[in-house]
Amino acid sequence: MSLTLEQVRRVAHLARIEISDAEAQSTLGHLTGIFALIEEMQAVDTAGITPMAHAQDLAQRLREDRVTETDQRAAFQAVAPETEGGLYLVPQVIE
Repeated sequence: MSLTLEQVRRVAHLARIEISDAEAQSTLGHLTGIFALIEEMQAVDTAGITPMAHAQDLAQRLREDRVTETDQRAAFQAVAPETEGGLYLVPQVIE
């Protein structure tokens, strides 16, 4: 896929980015390179290759899932301007 200079200017306009002719030309070169790399990557046959969660085969060190802090909701809500049923009440901002 290749872009034209007019398409780069259109995208910049839609993104509300002011771009000079030199910047548009430079951006066109960068985007063309990115699209070429994407096309090259899509050309690789990946049939039979299992997806990986990470580029390196690492294991996450996990800790025991247990409660380490006490419930302090009542103390936190005691300083709130308004609460009801364990929830914080806030002013309505959308009508």
